Amino acid sequence: MNRNTKVDAATRTQAGASRRGFLGYLGLAPGIAGALGATALGALEAPLAFADLDLTPVDGKQRQSRAYTIRRDQAIFQRDFAQTPNMSNGDEELYPSRVASYSKGLPHNNLGEVDLNAYGAYIQALNSGLMSDFEAIPLGGTNKLNNPQAAYCFAMEGADGQAVGIPTPPAFSSAQMAAEIGEDYWAALTRDVPFSQYDSDPTIAQAVADLNKFSAYQGPKVSGQVTPDVIFRGSTPGDLTGPYISQFLLKPIPMGSATLPQLYKTSVAGDDYLTNFADWLKAQKGGASGSNVFDSTHRYIRNNRDLAQFLLVDYMGQASVQAGLLLMSYGNAALSPTNPYLHSVTQAGGVTFGIQQQVDLFTRAPNPALRAAYFQKWLLHRRIRPEAFAGRIHITVEGGASYPIHSDILNSGALKAVFAAHGTFLLPQAYPVGCPLHPSYPAAHAAIVGAGITMLKALFNESYVIPNPVVASDDGLSLVPYGGPALTIGGELNKLASNISLGRNAAGVHYRSDGIVGIQLGEAIALSILRDIATLSHEEFSGYTLTRVDGTPVTICPEC
Repeated sequence: MNRNTKVDAATRTQAGASRRGFLGYLGLAPGIAGALGATALGALEAPLAFADLDLTPVDGKQRQSRAYTIRRDQAIFQRDFAQTPNMSNGDEELYPSRVASYSKGLPHNNLGEVDLNAYGAYIQALNSGLMSDFEAIPLGGTNKLNNPQAAYCFAMEGADGQAVGIPTPPAFSSAQMAAEIGEDYWAALTRDVPFSQYDSDPTIAQAVADLNKFSAYQGPKVSGQVTPDVIFRGSTPGDLTGPYISQFLLKPIPMGSATLPQLYKTSVAGDDYLTNFADWLKAQKGGASGSNVFDSTHRYIRNNRDLAQFLLVDYMGQASVQAGLLLMSYGNAALSPTNPYLHSVTQAGGVTFGIQQQVDLFTRAPNPALRAAYFQKWLLHRRIRPEAFAGRIHITVEGGASYPIHSDILNSGALKAVFAAHGTFLLPQAYPVGCPLHPSYPAAHAAIVGAGITMLKALFNESYVIPNPVVASDDGLSLVPYGGPALTIGGELNKLASNISLGRNAAGVHYRSDGIVGIQLGEAIALSILRDIATLSHEEFSGYTLTRVDGTPVTICPEC
């Protein structure tokens, strides 16, 4: 359809309202759409009436009118599309003592159970949204709750932060919860093992054998079994190809006229925290125990301790930003095949479809994704963090109290191994403060990187093979050539998202499902922003094409 062709309003509305037409536009089958959920897809579904406006040069008044029409129609769509209600897993209501819910930073008793009056004040504030109620929440230590009012923040572009639904997290007493905390124990116990040594390391072998006994383990498997090649990896396309760490966390990053080698500050081997009960209890009240002991030499990321430390001090979206800077250095060959300037003989992209827009998109998507994640964290799920859940396990095994914890973890090799290493059943933390002071589900880092990689997939060619791939040496002091199967932009972006997500698990602060859903939430928010952006440019543009993290293709275009 030519940009200058007018279409009557009835035709536009009918086309936009067709669910089947929308699924075809995304390249999805109805069954897949059902699995993704109505709200995740709903953020993209709308009659794109303004896409058919005449975009030839106009006078000031006409321009104002057209700009208003675009903004109005987007707002009307966001107002009117049907939302699927978000649901919690019911743990908060099921356990009146709130032992299955996030309560870090509030006063706790000697078993680490939250003071119920303080918890009531906390819920009162979250229900009312009043600043005065938030200021009245009693704290147990000096650390403050992390930005709960972000849960109420609105968005001016793409889907509203409260409009995209996600699945409920595993229940406190479930087999999946047991498997996820079991994986966290093993990730903590193997933080110092270089990724390249997983095939031969004895503790990794113990972890593999133990995880295969969990009845609801959700990580990748080979012929139905966890193996050293797939342990602690993600399940997206590209995750299992090549080195554990994505090329975007290893290769030097162009920074204007400079180049940044990815040598990072990390902590020394065995630098673990909250492994005794006194420190653990102090952390539940909002305190920290000590400070990291840092290695005097900066290193490339070669193990999970390095990755965890990178994720403690990274700025928002750092991994995606650096990936974008590297991708831009590859030139036109790495651009999306749909970029309208690829074959122009007289024009180059810049503010639109060029470097300026690329930098804008992959740096601005993370914050809207965070707003959506914080809504889910604070106002819906309030999922207990792994460190607190491990405390419940410790107390149950020691006989201090009895909590409804699945037998898969109580009978696991993970508990025997952590007790042998530290003398308690607590989860060793990579950070002195343990987890952040906001709930666990979904993971914020995962939502951020999910939004970032989605923008990068839309802008660049997912099939492009990354040149001169590398892997970190076991001491982290050098990069050596990688000679295995080809590594593509799409696969390495997916792997980057998994690295960021699972690296937070290895730090002891998240579960696998936190990250999986966080990435999907960030992806949905980014797709909804792309839907808005696709209608704004003057160029003849066939649309953004990309592959979701579940492997399904998506096309977002102004005239579909």
